[in-house]
Amino acid sequence: MSVLSVNPNRMELTNLKRKLVTALRGHKLLKDKRDELMRQFLELVRENKALRLEVESAIKQANNSMALARSVMQNEVLDVALRLPKQQLHLEIETRNVMSVLIPVFKPEFKTADSGDVYSYGYAFTPFDLDSAIKALSDILPKLLRLAEVEKSCQLMAAEIEKTRRRVNALEHVLIPQYQETIKYITMKLEENERGNITRLMKVKDMMLAQAHQYGR
Repeated sequence: MSVLSVNPNRMELTNLKRKLVTALRGHKLLKDKRDELMRQFLELVRENKALRLEVESAIKQANNSMALARSVMQNEVLDVALRLPKQQLHLEIETRNVMSVLIPVFKPEFKTADSGDVYSYGYAFTPFDLDSAIKALSDILPKLLRLAEVEKSCQLMAAEIEKTRRRVNALEHVLIPQYQETIKYITMKLEENERGNITRLMKVKDMMLAQAHQYGR
């Protein structure tokens, strides 16, 4: 591991030790964040799988019912029946902060709470299969919105997990080892300088003693 290009003095040693403590603390926090993101991500993935199976099954059932309705209705009659919907949907999109990830929260609001308003036609001249198709699509709409919400949340959390993982690896395998090696290098240099100073002082002392001995004769 390469050593940082710094002056080997006590001030740099103090600064590096402080940076090392900060890096170690940040590494722990990022690891905790990554682990919690992974836990919540896996929960969303499981929910996403169950919702997708349920939504696809309901849409398949609605398509089958619509196909049966088309087989006994003229296209013009079907178009007129579905042309003017009675129900309206307003979708508000908010966000929720999960470990610094802003995931979407969909809040649907219907024009009326009457479940019968999904039928924009009278029952006298339309087959039961059309009612079944409309009802199936109406019932699955909240879960379809939740599926979109969960899938987008999974995408955002996966991106944040990858970014956090790269930061953890950079700290763990690059920055922290560099700090540790540089601290070790500066410590060795300071100890070497200290030994050199002691050796020089001892030589100076010996020279002074020798001179004092000569003057004393």
